[in-house]
Amino acid sequence: MTKITASVKVPGPASATVPAGETASRGADSLSAKMHMDNLSVYYGGFRAVAEVTLPVYDRRITAIIGPSGCGKSTLLRSLNRMNELVPSARVEGHITLDGDDIYASNIDPVLVRRRVGMVFQKPNPFPKTIHENIAYGIKLYNGRMPRSELDDRVVSSLKRAALWDEVKDKLKQSAYALSGGQQQRLCIARTIAAEPEVVLMDEPCSALDPVATLKIEELMQELKQDYTIVIVTHNMQQAARVSDYTAMMMMRPDRAGEMIEFDDTQVIFTKPKDKRTEDYVSGRFG
Repeated sequence: MTKITASVKVPGPASATVPAGETASRGADSLSAKMHMDNLSVYYGGFRAVAEVTLPVYDRRITAIIGPSGCGKSTLLRSLNRMNELVPSARVEGHITLDGDDIYASNIDPVLVRRRVGMVFQKPNPFPKTIHENIAYGIKLYNGRMPRSELDDRVVSSLKRAALWDEVKDKLKQSAYALSGGQQQRLCIARTIAAEPEVVLMDEPCSALDPVATLKIEELMQELKQDYTIVIVTHNMQQAARVSDYTAMMMMRPDRAGEMIEFDDTQVIFTKPKDKRTEDYVSGRFG
C-alpha cells in the first residue's frame, strides 16, 4: 500500500482537514504519520465497538486517547498491533498503515507487526522469571541465539533506557516479582523496548501505580519519545495534558459504538476544544 499523502479528514461534529505530515494546530511543524487509521471500525461478532475512526499517529510524538469508560479506547489501541485478533470473534474494517503498509494485509505476519508495535498493559505483567530473564526473553524471541556478552549488553541497555538499571543492577538474578509495582511496570517497558519496536502502545500504564511511580513513568515516556512513537490510553486528564503532544477524544454513540469526535494538539484539546462534549469531559462535567 502506498504511503498516505492525501489530506486526513478528522471525523465528528468538529470536522477539520489535517494535511498528512502536519499537525492540526502546529502547521509550522513538519511531521510524518508513523501510523494511520483510515475509516477504521472494529467488531466483536455483530457488535461494532469502534466506528469509522480516521486518525494519524505522528512519528516520535506521544498521542493520548481519552474518553469515558466503554467508548472503545482500548479496543482502538489494540487494533494498532493486531492484538484484537486474539479474540476469535474480532474483525476490522478499514485500514491501518505502518510506514505506509497496511498491517492487516493478507501477506503481513501479525507476529512481525507486534515486534514493530510493542504493548505495555494496564497492570504490570512480569514473567515468573528473574529480572535478567524477563528482558532477555523478548530479545531471544525475535533474534534467536546470540553471544552471551551481546545478550547481556542489550539487557543492560534496555534497563538503562527504562530508567531502572540503577535500582536493579545488583538484583538481576532475583525474581521480577520482588520488585515494587512501579518497578515492575518499568521492567515491562524495558522488556518491550528490548525487542526494538518502532511504536510503543500503553494501555493505562499508571492506573495501578502511586503518584511517585506514576511520575517516573511519565518522565520515562518523555525520554522514550526521542526514539519511539507512543500511543497512550488514559483516564487521567492531568496525565494526558502533561505527557502527550496530541490528543484524540472518543465518545460512545447511541448504538454503543465508540467514535472519535475530535483530534488536535493537546493544548488545544484542553484549552480551546471545538466540540462541546470534549470541553465538558476534560473539565470534569461528566465522565
